[in-house]
Amino acid sequence: MTLLTGETDVFSSAATSGRCAVIFLSKDQDPGLAKPYLSPPIADALHALEAEGWILSPRAMIDPGETPPATGFATGFAHDVDLAGVFEAPSINAAFAGIRRLERAGWAERFATQWLIGPREFAAVKGQPVAGERNWGFLALWEWNDAWSAASQDTRDAYDRHCDIAFAGDLALGANIAGRHRLDWASSWHHLGFWEIDNPKTVDLAMREHERVADFMFTTSRHYIGRRCTIAAYLAGMTEQLS
Repeated sequence: MTLLTGETDVFSSAATSGRCAVIFLSKDQDPGLAKPYLSPPIADALHALEAEGWILSPRAMIDPGETPPATGFATGFAHDVDLAGVFEAPSINAAFAGIRRLERAGWAERFATQWLIGPREFAAVKGQPVAGERNWGFLALWEWNDAWSAASQDTRDAYDRHCDIAFAGDLALGANIAGRHRLDWASSWHHLGFWEIDNPKTVDLAMREHERVADFMFTTSRHYIGRRCTIAAYLAGMTEQLS
């Protein structure tokens, strides 16, 4: 796969044999109604996908030695979607097939979902240790704007170097970054970035540095922040139970 932007000191190209992000931005179909009868078939579908090589938590993307349960992030307190997250399928074909299986298992009855998929482009990067747990997630979608399209390669390279300063700062704040996935082959968004963080204040501090280096001069972006919960806990209406 051709990279839209080059490797940097922070980000390196990922040799992942075509693995593919499956992003879900899900809104409860019937707020306040948990529909517990849907939990077993959805759980069975997720277990089957995991057995076929799916990764069902950003935690496992960042640290392959860990095997957490299927994970989402409760976002309804701040966004127009209630549950967001990222899985990773073994391939694009597997991603499409897995989405169909989840929808048929009951996901489509439980949620109205925008699905976004795209191949992994950069490898995951671990941040500095933090005192507590990284129980929050930050999901960033962005597209390159007309100014980026019109810029010379030298200008783009200089921009990437400045942004790398901010990304190094994110790691210093303790953010784990689950690499980068490319979405533009099937979406108006060009890329996904996902961070594991210890609290929302970390994102606020990080964004100040991204603004300082003019990260957003060449992009239009959409951000989601949410508290981690297992998919099983969310389906059961127990979002306070962290994975």
